[in-house]
Amino acid sequence: MSNSQNEKILLPQAGIPGFVLTPKKNSSEDIVGEYREEVVHGDRGLAGDKTGISAKITFIVALCWAFFQMSTASWLLLDSLQVKAIHLAFALSLIYLNLPTLKSETKSRWDLRILLAMKKVTIVDWMIGIVGVIAALYIVIDYAGISERPGQPIGRDLIMGVTLVALMLEATRRVLGPALPVIAGAFMAYVFLGPYLPDLIAFKGATLTRFISQMTMDTQGIYGVPLHVSATVVFLFVMFGTMLDRAGGGAFFTRLAISGLGQYRGGAAKAAVVSSALSGTVSGSSIANVVTTGTFTIPLMKRLGYPAKKAAAIEVASSVNGQLAPPVMGAAAFIIAEYVNVPYIEVAKAAAVPAFVSYVGLLWITHIEACKLGLKGLPKSELPRFWIELKNGLHYLLPLFVLIWELVVEMHSAEMSVFRAILVLAFLMVFQPVVIAKVHNADMWAAFKFGVKNTLSSMAAGANNMAGVALATASAGIIVGCVSLGLGQQITSFVEALSMGNIFLMIFITALASLLLGMGLPTTANYIIMASLTAPVIVELATGMSLHGQEIVIPLIAAHLFCFYFGILADDTPPVGLAAYAGAAIAKENPIAVGVQGFLYDIRTVIIPVFFLFNSDILLLGIDTWTEALFIFAMTSIGMIAFTCATQGWVLTRTNIIERVFLLGVTVIMMFPATLTGFFLDYSQRYWGYAAGIALFAFVILMQKMKGQPAKAADLEMPKDLEVQA
Repeated sequence: MSNSQNEKILLPQAGIPGFVLTPKKNSSEDIVGEYREEVVHGDRGLAGDKTGISAKITFIVALCWAFFQMSTASWLLLDSLQVKAIHLAFALSLIYLNLPTLKSETKSRWDLRILLAMKKVTIVDWMIGIVGVIAALYIVIDYAGISERPGQPIGRDLIMGVTLVALMLEATRRVLGPALPVIAGAFMAYVFLGPYLPDLIAFKGATLTRFISQMTMDTQGIYGVPLHVSATVVFLFVMFGTMLDRAGGGAFFTRLAISGLGQYRGGAAKAAVVSSALSGTVSGSSIANVVTTGTFTIPLMKRLGYPAKKAAAIEVASSVNGQLAPPVMGAAAFIIAEYVNVPYIEVAKAAAVPAFVSYVGLLWITHIEACKLGLKGLPKSELPRFWIELKNGLHYLLPLFVLIWELVVEMHSAEMSVFRAILVLAFLMVFQPVVIAKVHNADMWAAFKFGVKNTLSSMAAGANNMAGVALATASAGIIVGCVSLGLGQQITSFVEALSMGNIFLMIFITALASLLLGMGLPTTANYIIMASLTAPVIVELATGMSLHGQEIVIPLIAAHLFCFYFGILADDTPPVGLAAYAGAAIAKENPIAVGVQGFLYDIRTVIIPVFFLFNSDILLLGIDTWTEALFIFAMTSIGMIAFTCATQGWVLTRTNIIERVFLLGVTVIMMFPATLTGFFLDYSQRYWGYAAGIALFAFVILMQKMKGQPAKAADLEMPKDLEVQA
């Protein structure tokens, strides 16, 4: 066989055979080229590099990082502080190898690229990067000396500490934009200027010696819990998701979802939700989710008649919620486990019902949108066959099965579980091309070499994806360190005074602050800041609360998940929602419009944490049987469907004000049945409230049926973007 034929066999197309064509260069549907080449990859590397040495060095550094993290998870025994320092050094090196100081001056369009440095790096950048790496490794190099002088840094310690803080924040700015460094800088300024501020917000302050000692020579600052989680668990999970996608798992999930749902009304949108949920369970990254699944689902939705804005917003909303979906959630979920001091599987269990209920709500939204637009599904003849797709990609489920088995059955740590899943996945990636070559009578040795190369490149890609996460957690560690210096008590007292001791006002302030921070911060940093400042206050203010004579206790994990849920909205909150930019680039739509629409879809996600603060049943706390868990899921899902019907103004046809009020009543009852049953029954009998909620929902449906047949698309106001097309 020729090389091109072998390549086609060994590199199965990620598209969906039968109805998704490979995009042609410069065509109107070239959804991959512009976004991936100009925004994701960019013009990186050393200026004037004609030999590709920048790419080679980056690959070697990233691969070494991947092998280092795999080693610490298995056989390499190092002090945790040393592991975190080396982890940070690798992240700094990758940033300074690739991202320069200045931003692009060629295009000023409001797009994702405004957050990234797009010019070529210079030798100066590399030299700065080397200094940053040395500063990060200083605690490893002089580990014995630093251990002998705890809290008493000498001049050399101070110089290296200040250098590390400055260069780390600069690297964070290059990869994540200015918001996080500015906020960290504000906290540092508060530490030093506190004694000179007005009495209401004054702080006793700290000396430079104490500050640097806390930040760079202790585990209460940069090398704190957030970076620890990044260095031990998050890296491996991000690499696992990247490898599975490179192996073809992302395309498999997309094909499987479309083959099962494509024929139904608005099937492409439903497939986008399901495929993003499946991909999100292993990637834990909303942006990666948009890029992998959105490149196929967004054009499909547009083809079926969804406006570009709504097509992108549906994909963004479903991808953002991927951070909520167990077993692999976003980086913040692992930090929750550390903060709350529970096994990660307990966090995944608590997040399961809210996550999948949120997806039920989004599925219903896509159905309502399809009804409003009068859309139909794809012709069955154009769809791939479900059982064939499942059979062809069944091996992609094996690493997931190993991961879940290790977490749930063997009860191993998250780190060990994902390590073993990666080993299984690496074996599949190496020998999958060999099996394909055997079936097609191709060169098996070439297939084996390709499998090894693809596995190594995917490991390096996973490491590259981690650089931004590592720097986000390290920079957030500065904020946490400032809080632990005593600043947190001051801010917490101020926030508590602002809420006037009212738990509901406190919840509103926390939610609003999370949304505001989400305009400039990534999810993990947003969560760390809000959880550090407000989660303990929420728990404290709830003390002594009662409903119908029953004391309400807000568990600490519920308060942390509350901050987490509002934090995830950072990825589609305008004006700086990275997932919204990614979806808009694929759909060729205004990113602000996509962000606003996506946020409107995500309102359904906002209400869940408000209810599970007071109803721990939704978090499955104290619920140990599958039957009861499934019952809670079903009832909560009905409440979510009622809420989406109320916000979208549609059940069988358009709703009136009275019907919307009834639907909101159904939502409250199904999400927190004790609010109703408490008037008549003991708290242990609260489940009877579900019957009343279902009856009220049935009454609304009956009211809708009495109006006559559901409205047809022709009777509805045609969206402006469809009028233009017509």
